[in-house]
Amino acid sequence: MKTVNHWADEAAAKIIFEKGEKELYTCASGITPSGSVHIGNFREIISVDLVARSLRDMGKNTRFIYSWDDYDVFRKVPENMPKKDELKDCLRSPITMVPDPWERDENYARHHEVDVENALPKVGIFPEYIYQAGRYRTSHYAQGIRKALEKRDVLKNILDKFRDEEHKIQGEWWPVSVFCEKCNKDETEIEGWDGDWGLSYKCKRCGNAEKLDIKNAKGIKLSWRVDWPMRWEFEKVDFEPAGKDHHSQGGSFDTAKHVCKDVYDWNAPVTFRYDFIGTKGLPGKMSSSSGNVITLDDVLNVYTPELTRYLFAGTRPNTEFTISFDLDVIKIYEDYDKTERIAYKMEEAKNEAEYQKERRIYELSQISADGKTPSLDGSAPYQVPFRHLCNLIQIADLDIDKALSDLSAGDANLKPEHLKSLKSKAQRAKYWIENCAPEDFRFQLKKEENLAETQGRREEIRGDSSRLLTDIEKNAVRILRDDVICKIEEFTDDKVCASAIYAAAEKAGIDGKALFGAAYQALIGKEQGPRLASFLRSINKDRLLGILKNY
Repeated sequence: MKTVNHWADEAAAKIIFEKGEKELYTCASGITPSGSVHIGNFREIISVDLVARSLRDMGKNTRFIYSWDDYDVFRKVPENMPKKDELKDCLRSPITMVPDPWERDENYARHHEVDVENALPKVGIFPEYIYQAGRYRTSHYAQGIRKALEKRDVLKNILDKFRDEEHKIQGEWWPVSVFCEKCNKDETEIEGWDGDWGLSYKCKRCGNAEKLDIKNAKGIKLSWRVDWPMRWEFEKVDFEPAGKDHHSQGGSFDTAKHVCKDVYDWNAPVTFRYDFIGTKGLPGKMSSSSGNVITLDDVLNVYTPELTRYLFAGTRPNTEFTISFDLDVIKIYEDYDKTERIAYKMEEAKNEAEYQKERRIYELSQISADGKTPSLDGSAPYQVPFRHLCNLIQIADLDIDKALSDLSAGDANLKPEHLKSLKSKAQRAKYWIENCAPEDFRFQLKKEENLAETQGRREEIRGDSSRLLTDIEKNAVRILRDDVICKIEEFTDDKVCASAIYAAAEKAGIDGKALFGAAYQALIGKEQGPRLASFLRSINKDRLLGILKNY
């Protein structure tokens, strides 16, 4: 068996131990598409993907199924939906019978399903989708429904076992509900079951009453706490995680495992609890378009697919964590780059255990088309720090192609085969600059014709911190231009260039901090900016001289 170096490997090993050797292991996940599927929901999806990938790495034939519970009741109109009044008319119907308010897909549920199904391949996740509305309406679960009716007293006892006296089931109880065949609402009452395949109901909304044949009825559905374990047995599920709300004592997972065994004669799947995800530094663009919902596509605007996987692969599922969109983004990219260097032995890990851990996290973060971990054979990827990439893009006036062209011209290590992944990272950097980065991180190089004397008036309109330079500062900028920038190509690294900058400050009779402020004002109209030595060495010499020529 493959060495266990990751929590996903631990889960896979536990599945094999508890379920024994099998020809096929089934891993499952699912959700009701009652609104936008957010990044918290994605945690379950990628957790299953990581465990399924680990099973495959161990040589096991593995199936990853994702159930769309699209035959659930449409109970509430989410705040971020258009055409709310029209949607309210559809409450108590199956969500597959609710029209798509965006008029893009055949129904409301399908709209949200398509959004997710289009996003998951971007992060290398390819589950087998199961649509529960189709399953129920074609009577796939007729036998499971009948078994629940036969054992409804057993089910009632299981559910009551985890309830206090005040919340125990009172009176006659049925483990099923019915969508009216006439008005498609679930405001119905079960009137009786004939002990065979006949189930009678009456609709409280429209008055329709009839007896259904369970073998071919379209509107009968098991209640949630029975439906879930019934499908475990139907699909022969070996593993399914759940959120901490489902894993609370007496919660739906506790009852489901008893239902699964005592009613459907199947052992509940191996599981673990995953925790909630917070968000930090949300960009206004996301908030205005999605309310409080952050989707996988929103995250992919800022993080590359590999780094998105890394956020989850590098954190144990039962640990709460925050996805940041503020300055922490830079640190997260740096952490990923360090893991990559350790994985390729470009940087030494503290010990062998640390190396194996970081390598495995990196492996599971990579995109895979076949559900297996891709090999790390070959040369290490080209790295450019995210912060530096952001600076290069802003120097290039947000023109990604120009920024990468300038980078290629100055770095012989950047090969054509590196450009695809580098451009992916650059696209995220540009989005982050424009939509998420704090104002003091953003900058724009001045045009050649902009003189310090006129900046106060012109830049005030832009709302930045531009100001007039003093005579002493202007003199310092001239010395910086003549003593440093005019021979910038002579400085072999940032350290040597920084020494020359401090020498220019001393010659001008001011301290280094004062020179930095004057330089930033002259170049970008701000008091602060990127590290000056690296900044100057990243900008075309002629462009710098053009901006400062009139000092």
